[in-house]
Amino acid sequence: FEIEPLPDESPLRVAPNLILTPHLGASTAEAQESVGIEIAQSIRAALLEGTIRNAVNMPNLDAKTLSVIGPHLRFGEKLGRFLSQVAPRRVDELKINYSGKVNELDTGPITRSVLKGFLQSAGGADINEVNAPAFAESLGLKVTETRLSAAGDYTDLVELSADAEGKTVSVGGAFFGATPRIVSVNSRPVEARPHGVILVLENTDRPGIVGRIGTLLGEHDVNIATMSLSRNQAGGTALTILNLDNAPSEQLLREIRASGDIHSAQVIQL
Repeated sequence: FEIEPLPDESPLRVAPNLILTPHLGASTAEAQESVGIEIAQSIRAALLEGTIRNAVNMPNLDAKTLSVIGPHLRFGEKLGRFLSQVAPRRVDELKINYSGKVNELDTGPITRSVLKGFLQSAGGADINEVNAPAFAESLGLKVTETRLSAAGDYTDLVELSADAEGKTVSVGGAFFGATPRIVSVNSRPVEARPHGVILVLENTDRPGIVGRIGTLLGEHDVNIATMSLSRNQAGGTALTILNLDNAPSEQLLREIRASGDIHSAQVIQL
């Protein structure tokens, strides 16, 4: 009505063929009970099963879709967390490219998981899949998602890159069957497990470096679980990725960095 509430003298109040109801005419006791039950069921499904229904700020995820996309969500978050620890603190643009079979899925939820992992270093544990896009916008972070499949060794590939301070850092991940693996760092081919403690070294490609690093780690009781090596050319710059059983101390990192052949040493916590 033009005037709320309807004036007592309005002829509509005495019209014999008209029934008037308030705006919340559907808000009966039965309807409120049904709404409460539906809300409780939706919250329970989100917390216990990870399924999302009727959300206004998240893509819907039913149980069938979650069973397919779930591994990509967890892996995407870890890739984002990895990239955030090798990138400069101030990043201008985050690029996410999906290649292969993953393009058959709705990649929106995966992008949100990537953002969650990437932004938690800045926003802490309060960052989640719901508020990550808004937090990225508040930081002035441009997020670009592409789906460019190219011929290569992997049928299912997610590549992240961060542009900052005039340079680009990147990480790529793929599934070997049902097993996720980090397969590239800064465009160098590697193979590393995406969990636990990872030591990333850039060093001069020369004999004895691997042995020297292994000896230093052993002297500090740090065990190597797996190792992956890559280089740009013989005698050039090598990239060493080590999955460790425990985190190296600051003293150990200082000893590693003290060598003139070690260009950088970064510890990644996943």
